Amino acid sequence: MTHRIILCGSCPAGLSLGRSLSAALTDYTIAETDCMSGCARPSTAAFRAPGKTAYLFGDLTDDDLPDLTTFARLYAASPDGTFADTRPLGRLRTKAIARIPG
Repeated sequence: MTHRIILCGSCPAGLSLGRSLSAALTDYTIAETDCMSGCARPSTAAFRAPGKTAYLFGDLTDDDLPDLTTFARLYAASPDGTFADTRPLGRLRTKAIARIPG
């Protein structure tokens, strides 16, 4: 299954986060798009995989890298992209903008 992280190329921390995520998550495809319309909460990133719930996070900085990598590993292990307990997601729980059913 192809797991992807899409970063907003218009957001200030997008490039830095992309490089860090690429180094930490070799089993993910990291992509960038022009704008994700999350301008009120930059920087934004989306997690997607076929048949799974997709997630959009905002207000991301390089400090969120540990929580993003934890989320990515849990997301890859989840059959449908949902979580019974979100406590392991750390600060990402408050940075979720949208959860889109798969």
